Amino acid sequence: MSHWQGKTVVITGAGSGIGRGIALALARQQARLIVTDIDLDAVKATAKDCGGSAEALPLDVRDAAAVSRCCADVVKRHGRLDFMFNNAGLGIAGEVHEIPLVSWDRIIDVNIRGVVHGIHAAYPIMVKQGSGHIINTASLAGLGSVPLFAPYAMTKHAIVGLTRSLRLEAEVHGVRVSALCPAAIETPLLDKTEISGLPSMAWMPDARRFLTRLGGPPYPLDRFVIETLAAIEKNEELIIVPGRARIAQRLGQYIPGALTRIIRKVLAEERAQRPYSNPSGRQDG
Repeated sequence: MSHWQGKTVVITGAGSGIGRGIALALARQQARLIVTDIDLDAVKATAKDCGGSAEALPLDVRDAAAVSRCCADVVKRHGRLDFMFNNAGLGIAGEVHEIPLVSWDRIIDVNIRGVVHGIHAAYPIMVKQGSGHIINTASLAGLGSVPLFAPYAMTKHAIVGLTRSLRLEAEVHGVRVSALCPAAIETPLLDKTEISGLPSMAWMPDARRFLTRLGGPPYPLDRFVIETLAAIEKNEELIIVPGRARIAQRLGQYIPGALTRIIRKVLAEERAQRPYSNPSGRQDG
């Protein structure tokens, strides 16, 4: 048997991107999948592509009661919950002084409270059964400075801190906790410029261009998933993918000044693409 065969797995945000990629890979390993997303049509497509080994459910992770009902129902029908992927998330970028408060509220509700709701629903179940693994999707942005992506980086720093703290607390109960901290991965999130229900931004950086300049081209999703699942099987705390992301993380630890100079240069290059000059009148770098 593989590490995943016959295991009951819940994945939030499985309609696209990382969540969808993980679901497809686990379907091939014969896991029992419950894939969820706020976009029901998208997650139904994921379930269909899993070849009948996945059940699709609509789920807004901002709704704590709905997340709790989802996990409780999984246990009622399948007897246990082995893996909880708190993956649903969104990205908001721009100059901080131009980001409306409603956008800050939305990203906090999805990226932080959504993960808290998943933990609150799944962790007591896993404590009771004496086993389980919670995987929270953070980001390399949760381990360093990413100007123009401050709201996103803020939420991912929170997820890293939550994961590392809970991991130590959960050991005595036989529960594992890990955080995914990828660099840019080739997913639709890189090219998304509008978020439903939120006002348009005065200006947004080109996420694909900015992150490519900062850390290299987006990593293929299929390779990311292979490396990520292997790291989960090894119970790694912070899963930093690809290898060049680990180099960047160590550079920030041991030679922070060098990394800061690189970030300032890329920031200046991205701001130069704005249709009008920096409102502050200052030059970066």
